[in-house]
Amino acid sequence: MSVICGMDECGRGPLAGPIVAAAVVLSAKCEVLRSKLNDSKKLSAKKRNILHKKLLKSGSVIEIEIISVRQINSQGIGWANKELFKRLAKKVLAEKYIVDGNLKLGKKITSLVKADTKIPEVMAASIVAKVTRDKIMRDLHEQFPHYGWQSNMGYGTKYHISALREHGPTKHHRKLFVSTALKPHPK
Repeated sequence: MSVICGMDECGRGPLAGPIVAAAVVLSAKCEVLRSKLNDSKKLSAKKRNILHKKLLKSGSVIEIEIISVRQINSQGIGWANKELFKRLAKKVLAEKYIVDGNLKLGKKITSLVKADTKIPEVMAASIVAKVTRDKIMRDLHEQFPHYGWQSNMGYGTKYHISALREHGPTKHHRKLFVSTALKPHPK
């Protein structure tokens, strides 16, 4: 049986906050846990947090990479998304690397659409990335409560866009994403 490293990201599309990715190689102790895993978007926050704690205690190999808004603003989100997975593949020793999506990442990493619904290691990475990024956004909310980041996690909700119009962007906002979100829409 080959050692599989699953990788997934969270935060590709928000107006604010970093992009976070995780890589996971599940330990042998995770057999029972495998059946409870799912794409993080399909789990409640409570269930994600429970599974996250269990994953951390399972003896699984877990690595996280974060790319800041400053880097996203200077290099672009496409670069950031690919860079996360390249960095993670260097950190984790595995025979096979599987990432959710359809990125072209070279021969070493296989991209598979909907891998976060099919491959337990990618599901686990999805959970770790989401829980990690959500915590970052809740912490940032404490400093910048106007934007509602504790609930919208930096995504372009009506509330967030309204707050941007009223208060302007912070250093945690992605310039290109904000300028696009604030453009008037044709009627």
